[in-house]
Amino acid sequence: MSKTIFLTSGTGYIGLAVAKAAKAAGHDVTALARSGAAAARLQEFGVKPHHGDLKKPETFRDVLKQFDVVIHTAATNDRDFSSADEQAVVTIIDALKGTDKVFIYTSGVWVLGNTGDKPATADTPANPAKLVAWRPPVEQKVRDAAKQGVRSSVIRPGVVYGHGGGIVGQYFAHAKQHGEAIYIGNGENRWSVVHVDDLAHLYLLAVDKAPAGSVFHATNDQPVKQSAVAEWVAQAAGVPGKVKSITPEQATQSWGAYVEGLLLDQYIQSPHAKRTLGWEPKAPSLAEDLKQNAREFAAQTK
Repeated sequence: MSKTIFLTSGTGYIGLAVAKAAKAAGHDVTALARSGAAAARLQEFGVKPHHGDLKKPETFRDVLKQFDVVIHTAATNDRDFSSADEQAVVTIIDALKGTDKVFIYTSGVWVLGNTGDKPATADTPANPAKLVAWRPPVEQKVRDAAKQGVRSSVIRPGVVYGHGGGIVGQYFAHAKQHGEAIYIGNGENRWSVVHVDDLAHLYLLAVDKAPAGSVFHATNDQPVKQSAVAEWVAQAAGVPGKVKSITPEQATQSWGAYVEGLLLDQYIQSPHAKRTLGWEPKAPSLAEDLKQNAREFAAQTK
């Protein structure tokens, strides 16, 4: 059944994938656009732009009730990230209060910190890395909105890959530019990962099936060592075997505080998403994706 969906971002890595999947499923999609360029790009994919700014909730607050579903996929990725995110969440909840409409919030698995060898699930208590210590309270606001007549839920993606984007795309770009792939530290830490297309499908399943107040992990249950990612990236970038370890201090020069997340050792599974929503990741593994789509990754670096 077709629904009207509002995205806080339809041009970002995750937001664009969700927008495309929602359009393909027959939904009517509108997304927040801060610039004319963003609006034009949305229109290319048949998404209606709503001119506004995540940091200025008054620019989108009054239209939210017009939609069946609100999905928060935006991230400012700057010094205002945490405050802008919380402000957007509060605005969305206030607008949807008592409507029984759907609100899906995008968090991330870094809120679990290092997980050890026992697979973490949606029931595992949060132990956030410092850079996302603000997220668990925001997640709780979203979950508590279920008591205020909002069908709210939280999705925690793993490290997202596919179509040449995300963190893996950045590693690939580095390898193409410098002729060698890198990993940080000893590279033995594990990333729990998910293909962006599988992730987008999970959002759509949550729109229809997620019980209010739920939390879902989005990983393909195939954790990969960071050093292995570097090997696959080197192969895809045309410099097989050219892999080098860099120190966290060196990495911080390129990735800033995100290095803390990249160094987490995480083994995370998604049984709740599979049982409750019927989600089954079908996209190629990270290794297969890099091998099959080297040209697509390379196109992103031009």
